[in-house]
This record gives sequence, structure tokens and C-alpha cells, in this order.
Amino acid sequence: MYERIRKQFNELLGNTPVRGTTVGACSGTDHVPDFEPHRHIRLLTYNIQVGISTSSYHHYFTRSWQHILPHRRRIENLDKISQLLRNYDVVALQECDGGSLRSGFINQVQYLAEASGIPYWYQQLNRNLGRLAQHSNGLLSRFRPLDVTEHKLPGLIPGRGAIVARYGDPGDPLVLVMMHLSLSAQAQNRQLGFIRDLISEYQHVVLMGDMNNHAEQLLGNTPLSETDLVPLPETAHSFPSWRPERALDHILVSPSLEIRRAEVINHPVSDHLPIAMDIALPSGYVAKF
Repeated sequence: MYERIRKQFNELLGNTPVRGTTVGACSGTDHVPDFEPHRHIRLLTYNIQVGISTSSYHHYFTRSWQHILPHRRRIENLDKISQLLRNYDVVALQECDGGSLRSGFINQVQYLAEASGIPYWYQQLNRNLGRLAQHSNGLLSRFRPLDVTEHKLPGLIPGRGAIVARYGDPGDPLVLVMMHLSLSAQAQNRQLGFIRDLISEYQHVVLMGDMNNHAEQLLGNTPLSETDLVPLPETAHSFPSWRPERALDHILVSPSLEIRRAEVINHPVSDHLPIAMDIALPSGYVAKF
């Protein structure tokens, strides 16, 4: 499948007509192994900017056409990203394309899952522009979730979403919420109020994604202030990737989850750097994955 997708992209660049998936999709779980009761999980969140390489502010102008048209380096960048993803158990992806002209009609979530050897993937289609763009979030997982649900986040302009994946004991699950928040403070407050309500009944929670704000602001001046989530250090700058000055990408966890390791990964393919975290399950937790 991975080689077939590569061939489709190359055919597109050679002006051979190609059709592909243009709606949200899922790999299915029949082929996904159960997760044995390990005591830690390796997490990663990455805004991949639809596979566009950005290493300077002027690239936002000179490479803006790549948000509309295909480019051969896009597939090379996806391959670079897939090499990194092989080191992780659960990956949250933002700014993916679900299969349109600009991506060579390739579902980038599926492509990255297959190229990195991760058996489960889920693509959330947030903004459908037909053949021009399929703006999406993605979830990759090495083990079978109990269930996966997707949610449209509130905002004046539609197109933001969250994926919720639950693992473990149905009565006391580990809940992972993957999201891409809006830029404005007003929209973020509405979206995080929605997220707060989603997670209110759970004890073991992870929020991960591009939140477009610093953790101090998110946890101090939004509805997340009503939670007890723990952030990475505020010095975990992820944007822009070529000179990180702002901490916009986050993994926030419940106090019940021990942070064994957390870091910004120096992998400057997109305009964001990925954030990684290794968490340990609570002592005595029965991981019925």
C-alpha cells in the first residue's frame, strides 16, 4: 500500500489522472494488536503543515502555492516525518491533507501510518474544500483503542476539530484528546470549554496538539484553569521550527500520569517542531488494552 501511494503521487506529477479518498477515514481495528499491559506510552504531537518544508518567514510567501498545488518534495518530507514516527506509540497529527490535488490525492494520515509501520490510523476531516484541500487532523496508534470519536470544535469560522481516543479499562480509561485550536482568544475559550466538558468525568487524561497559545495562558486564563492538567516546561518552544521562540504545541496530562520524559524534538520539516512525552500509567492501574 505504501509503495502504491508513492506511485500515485509520482503519476500525478507526470499529469496522469489519479483519484483518491476525499473524506475522513479509518483503518479499522481488526488488524490492530491489543496493547500488552506495559507501564508507559510514548506520545508525539506534530503539526506537519501538509508536508511543506518551511525554514524562514519568507517561505510563507514563496512557497504558499504548495498549499494548492502538488510538489515532489512533499512526499520526501512525509517520508522524513515517518522515520521519526516509528519511535512512538500514539501520534497526534495536525494540518494533514486527507486526499486532494495539493497532496496528490494522498490521504497523508494513512500514508504516514503505513510508512512508519503504525497499524491504526484515524483521519478527521475538518474543512472540506473538495479537490483543492481536505484539511484534517490525524491519530496514529500502535494498539487498539476502546473507541474513537471525533468532535467539531465551536468557533466563528468552522474547521477546527478534536479526536478523542479511549484506551484500557472501560470503567477507568486512559483518554487521549488530540486537537488543533483556533488563533483567537475568544474562539480558544469556547473550544477549551467544550474540551473541559468532554474530559470532566475522566481521571487519566492527555490533551495534545497545536493549541496556538502558551501553556501559562491556556491553564490560567481559559476553561482549562478548572482542570488539574500538568504542562511541559514553558521553555518547550516549538514555533517557528527554524528559530523556536513560542510554545504553541503541547501535551498536557493529568497528575495521575507520571511524566517520565518530555522534550521538543529537533525535526525541522514543518514550521512547527514536534513535542514528545513518555508517560507512565498510574501505580496499580490495570491496563486492559
